Amino acid sequence: MTKARNPIPEGLHTITPQLVVKGAALALDFYKKALGATEIARMPGPNGLIMHSVMQIGDARFFVNDEMPGQSTCFSPLKLGGTPIVLTLYVADCDKLYKQAVAAGAKATMPLTDQFWGDRYGQVTDPYGHIWAIATRKEDLTPKELEERGRQFMASMANR
Repeated sequence: MTKARNPIPEGLHTITPQLVVKGAALALDFYKKALGATEIARMPGPNGLIMHSVMQIGDARFFVNDEMPGQSTCFSPLKLGGTPIVLTLYVADCDKLYKQAVAAGAKATMPLTDQFWGDRYGQVTDPYGHIWAIATRKEDLTPKELEERGRQFMASMANR
């Protein structure tokens, strides 16, 4: 056995999301079609479920695995009835990817709009219950500009 050269595996970042789903094999295909993901690795378990897989979108990798009945306390958003997590995906053309994701079966849950913080941003929910924010940076704002726009936005929300 060779000692690791780096405590963080090559190609990964300090934080790497792991998505638990029911139907991981189908989810991997969905992420490829909907989000342009590339499958890096897949480790099937003895029960036909996927114990671990590695997917990549752009320069980011994430893990996907099936729920493991009786072996884990990690459950899919479908089993839990929702998720408190939003995965934000920055791309060059959010309109194109948003449409691609919806065409592949994601549910449009927040339409793309130009946001006060300088992003064009919207959200979809994948068929496995995970929420994906799809965004493109349109404007680089100074802290002062961001603070003023945020103040204006919050004031407009209070008036509704």
